Amino acid sequence: MILQNDDRKIMTKILEIIGFVLLGIMTLSFVGALQPTIEPGLSPLFWGCAGATLMILIYRKRKRKQDEKKN
Repeated sequence: MILQNDDRKIMTKILEIIGFVLLGIMTLSFVGALQPTIEPGLSPLFWGCAGATLMILIYRKRKRKQDEKKN
C-alpha cells in the first residue's frame, strides 16, 4: 500500500496527536493524578505510555529515512 502525500500528512498529524496524548497521560501518571491508590512515580501506566511514545518516534524516524532515500 503506497500512501500519497496527503495521506502521509494526515498520518503524521494523527501520530503527533497520539504522541501528545500519551505524553499527557505519562505526565499525569508520573505525578500520581491518574492512580491515586498506587504510589506516584514509575507506574506500569507510565512505562506503557513511555514505550508507545518511543515506538512512535522510531517509526517516524524510519519513515523519514525512507523518504530521504527515495528523493
